[in-house]
Amino acid sequence: MAYFKARKSRGVRRTPVRSSDFEMQRNAEIGLFTELSAGGTFGLQTLVFALVSASFTTIYLVQPVLPVIRQEFGVDEKQASYTVSAVILGIALANLPFGRWADRHPVKPLIAVGGVVVTCFGLLCAATHQMALLILFRFVQGLFIPAMTTCLVAYLARSLPAQRLNVIMGSYVAATVAGGLGGRLLGGWIHPPLHWRYAFVTVSVLVSAATLAALVWLPPEKRDSAGEARSEGFVALMARPDLLRIFAVAFSAFWIFSALFNYLPFYLAGPRFGASTEVITLMYLAYVTGIVVAPASGRISNRLGNGATIVIGALVLGASLGLTHTPSLWAVSAGLAGVCTGFFAVHAAAAGSMNRSLSGSRGRANSLYILFYYLGGSVGITVSGYGYQRFGWAGVTGIGLLLLVNILAIGLLEIKRAKVA
Repeated sequence: MAYFKARKSRGVRRTPVRSSDFEMQRNAEIGLFTELSAGGTFGLQTLVFALVSASFTTIYLVQPVLPVIRQEFGVDEKQASYTVSAVILGIALANLPFGRWADRHPVKPLIAVGGVVVTCFGLLCAATHQMALLILFRFVQGLFIPAMTTCLVAYLARSLPAQRLNVIMGSYVAATVAGGLGGRLLGGWIHPPLHWRYAFVTVSVLVSAATLAALVWLPPEKRDSAGEARSEGFVALMARPDLLRIFAVAFSAFWIFSALFNYLPFYLAGPRFGASTEVITLMYLAYVTGIVVAPASGRISNRLGNGATIVIGALVLGASLGLTHTPSLWAVSAGLAGVCTGFFAVHAAAAGSMNRSLSGSRGRANSLYILFYYLGGSVGITVSGYGYQRFGWAGVTGIGLLLLVNILAIGLLEIKRAKVA
């Protein structure tokens, strides 16, 4: 039926409305929902987890075998460490450009380019016998990793309803944890240290497989032409108070987290504990809690709100910092697990909150978030180093508690804003 029948009610004649318009809109919404639900939320979580964890595995792959690389190439410790820092530098330089391209172009081709380049240059890393080339190849890998991470977040924020976005972003954060830990294990434990080149081959296979899976099974993205037309630039995004607060959360949270785990070996190896290298290494397995906590925090955010999740995570993080001062390795281990629980809850909730507040410029906003995130880690390690030299472990945790005040205040403000809205 082309038209609903016009009816008179109390002298008012209703405007005829095309039923086909309703049907077309409803069918479009159902079709999009079906596409985004193909394989269920778990299927999409699996794709995101695979692509992001493979990308982050690439970053830290050589970290446990730096002494072997130093010996094999005949370089000093500083030059060997460039094989890690070159990747991070590449990510820092390319993150903002890829964020902008993700707002202006379809994301799947960008993911494809990133996957191909990272895979090919990983194989080149495995084959080279010149240190300068190894560093260069690692730098190129860093330049194209944002094509698989920042661009993916832009795709998710553009294509998913808000409730599902919180859950999927939790999987994204969990994947960064798994990738960072997996890269270290793959490079140092799974492959014999003297055969570190095989680790590059393995990761190249993982990256190519994850990229192919994403290209085949990620649903077509939803592009909002009106939203893209009113897309905001980096300066405009930085001028938004709501986004600046979330960037501040990312900066503060990763400051605390990076500083804590960076100075942990010195604390545990000191006279209070006298822990061996093997014991200290086992303490880093606390990272694994993030794989569970991050997805769960997305569901908690859907129920309680992102602001409440940030507050809860900050409180857990603060209590756990205090627990690390207990003169027992078991208590310290529990404290580190609590630190990871609180941190990843805050991180996942902050990322979810930011993406839910955006109507456009998602690639740019996420690239700024990641930039502040890593900037916080870098500054945190440097500044907390002075605190550790002056006050020991209390200097690191004390600075962390001060920054938690900032996170708590922002979380409470987010709760207030949500009630007003």
